[in-house]
Amino acid sequence: MTRTRIEAALNDLIFNRDITVEEAADRHFTPEYRQRTDGEWADRAGFIEHITHVRDLVADGHVEVHEELYAGAKYADRHTAHITKKDGSTVRMEVYLFADLAPDGRFARIEETTLMLEGSAADRNMGSAR
Repeated sequence: MTRTRIEAALNDLIFNRDITVEEAADRHFTPEYRQRTDGEWADRAGFIEHITHVRDLVADGHVEVHEELYAGAKYADRHTAHITKKDGSTVRMEVYLFADLAPDGRFARIEETTLMLEGSAADRNMGSAR
């Protein structure tokens, strides 16, 4: 089994323009995927809507993983998303993430909390904006 990593998933979802958001989601997330970001739940359709919105705002960036842990079907990490938006402004957001992995290694559920390190007040909800 190949297990996905949040860095690979976010790179495909947000920064890899050679594939669609749906293709990236299929690669890294199960059809039943659910996500809670800063207390707000989204099903897979809501998650894809969110990522499509973010991709429309973002020009470039990368994900820096600080810690990462696998324990059976559990996954946890702390990472920072470094984003340059199309308007030239920058956003840095630290994320604390806990997840369940499906038997095929894709994410089945993620619960995360975000901490804005750099960006405007309008960017505060970038982790869940649609």
